[in-house]
Amino acid sequence: MMRRVLASSGGFTYMTVLVIVVVVGIAASRGAIVWKTAMQREKEIELLSRGTQIRDALRRWYKVKVVPGATEVTQIDPRVPEPPSPPELKALLKDPNLPGNVRYLRPIALIDPMSEKPEKEWDVIRENGKIVGVKSSSEKEPLKQGNFPLDLHPADFEKKKKYSEWEFRYKRVAPPPGTKTTAIPGATPAGQPALPGNAGR
Repeated sequence: MMRRVLASSGGFTYMTVLVIVVVVGIAASRGAIVWKTAMQREKEIELLSRGTQIRDALRRWYKVKVVPGATEVTQIDPRVPEPPSPPELKALLKDPNLPGNVRYLRPIALIDPMSEKPEKEWDVIRENGKIVGVKSSSEKEPLKQGNFPLDLHPADFEKKKKYSEWEFRYKRVAPPPGTKTTAIPGATPAGQPALPGNAGR
């Protein structure tokens, strides 16, 4: 009789331990998912911050002459040729074409926060040989699918399937129709080649 009681007790104890292990495992798994999601969300916020910093740095690099009275730095007079493209993103840390220490960006902003590789820099977006923006190399699906800041052009970010589809671009925008501009010494009219000395910064 005693053996039966002990056997029954042992079986009950085993089942209890098994249930506890399963419950703890489920809780740990859910906790890991929550932690992983929280970490991804933090990296996502950093991705938006650094990408915006690089876009703004490119705007400052390319801002030579703006339309008089323009409210945005991207409203650049189309008659004036842009300066040469930065040779690489690192040039935004210290402009090699200007005297002194003209810096547009902090070094940490060059690192892609979503990359699995440490110290991995952003993928560079080029148009006609010029650096116009950056994007992450991550193929993960973004958590954020809407409510992006207006200055990021939300339509370029909403409902994307991969972080690599988030493109932080500097955009050269022509002045609005009817905008009055004044002659700018040294400016080259649109459609005409720049004279020696005009293409420099």
